[in-house]
Amino acid sequence: MYEWNGNEVSNEELIVKDCHNNLLQNGDSVILIKDLKVKGSSLVLKKGTKIKNIKLVNSDHNVDCKVEGQSLSLKSEFLKKA
Repeated sequence: MYEWNGNEVSNEELIVKDCHNNLLQNGDSVILIKDLKVKGSSLVLKKGTKIKNIKLVNSDHNVDCKVEGQSLSLKSEFLKKA
């Protein structure tokens, strides 16, 4: 019987790819490929907007970033590597 140890660190690396199947990494710059409406705000992120210094997370919206001073979570399918 195996007992799971919560202190064990997973060696699995998070793999996130953009719309063209390029591998994304923390700190990369990306460009939006379509206009995106921000939920709960009147803000619309325009196609071609460059986003710098992304952070990859393990969730449905797998890219955390800051755009125009707001922290946002985006799906990598709407991004291409800059």
